[in-house]
Amino acid sequence: MNNWKRPNRAIDPGAHGPIGSLDPAMETRDPRTYELNPFGRLAVTQAVASVGDACVTISLAGSIFFTQSIGQSRTQVLLYLVLTLAPFSVVAPVIGPALDRSRAGRRVLMAVGCFGRALVCFLMVGQLHSVLLYPLAFIALVLSKGHAVAKASLVPTVVRDESQLVEANSRLSLIAVVASVVGGLPAAGLVAIFDARASLLLATIVFVFAGVFALRIPGAAHAGPSETVEERAELAIPSIRYAGSAMAILRGCVGFLTFLLAFILKQRGESAVVFGLVLVASALGGFVGVIVTPRLRRALREESILAGSLLACALVSLLAARDGGTLGAMAIGFTVAAGAASGRIAFDSLVHRDGPEHLRGRAFARFETRFQLAWVAGALIPVILLGWLDRRWGFFVLALVLSFTGLTYVAGLRSRRSEPGADRGMVTPRASRRTRMSGRARRMLAPPRGTPEGPQRPSREPGSDEPG
Repeated sequence: MNNWKRPNRAIDPGAHGPIGSLDPAMETRDPRTYELNPFGRLAVTQAVASVGDACVTISLAGSIFFTQSIGQSRTQVLLYLVLTLAPFSVVAPVIGPALDRSRAGRRVLMAVGCFGRALVCFLMVGQLHSVLLYPLAFIALVLSKGHAVAKASLVPTVVRDESQLVEANSRLSLIAVVASVVGGLPAAGLVAIFDARASLLLATIVFVFAGVFALRIPGAAHAGPSETVEERAELAIPSIRYAGSAMAILRGCVGFLTFLLAFILKQRGESAVVFGLVLVASALGGFVGVIVTPRLRRALREESILAGSLLACALVSLLAARDGGTLGAMAIGFTVAAGAASGRIAFDSLVHRDGPEHLRGRAFARFETRFQLAWVAGALIPVILLGWLDRRWGFFVLALVLSFTGLTYVAGLRSRRSEPGADRGMVTPRASRRTRMSGRARRMLAPPRGTPEGPQRPSREPGSDEPG
């Protein structure tokens, strides 16, 4: 008889100090040697790569959007959005399975993405005002999205316990926000003093360092087998499917708001100060989102955090539609950025919680594809309807979409909980058991080597009264 019991891996929030203190498992250095631990290496790589991404973004924005008329910018942005769709035709079918079948695949992909972007940025220096800029931007996008998928798939391998996933995701998101601001400031200074070529050269150097740091991240403990029909069904369980749909709508609203504000502010001839205020509000919202989410997780489930993000954004969007001014734009920029950051952290943790461990690379590639498609679809709406959609109506439409999505998501969760035998949104008891035993527990239950059938139940002696 198998007497194995799953160990209690829950962590008491107060076991490592007061709420808000740094969890020892989330420290970036080994206290014995003060060397970077696996999570610290991933965090450093994420920070350096975010600095490089900020340099590239400022270089392209200065050469494409702000230096041209609104008609030319509209055409260029439409082309950029269409190009944004293309990388995911590569990310989903190619990168995801490659990550699952290789122990070092995630680390190698992250390093290749960094070194590749360093080369692309160097080539962009001589093609900044050429037609070749867009193919190079396309390659940079492919590498950037591959880096994002690899980073998300590496998180479970550098934390000690599943209960730390939300905090690990939030810390990496916070690092990305802070590093983007820190990297954007010198890049903006270089563009103002010289031109975008100087910022691209800085990005080249930064990405080389990021690639070196990526190679120091430890690989996965084991390579995963090919995806099976049952495991594919586990990625489509209601808890993940409902959350993925809600998060896709939220990402679409982020794209919609980003280009709605950008073009309307430019169309109205607003000063650079107004642009700066809205950007600062959005950055501050993202910062608050990644700070608050781990604390919310101590009292709420991932589903509640995601639903709250949608409904809070809907409420502020409705209030901003009544104001319609700069204050409303700042408020909605802050709230949507905070909601998107909080919702994404909750969704990532939900996939880590309910999805099969060895298919996370493929799962993140698949969901990143959907989210980016939703972002582009949302961004295309204000670009196409630029002459008919003003700021008030845009905010009102945003409020309607977010409120409908949030209420529908809550209703879907309630309907699942009312069904008999529903456990975390699982479809069947067998799927629920497999999901709960994903990862380390499933490996602990695996049969020893040389005994393909594993431990056998002792047979009863003839005439024994032991129940079967």
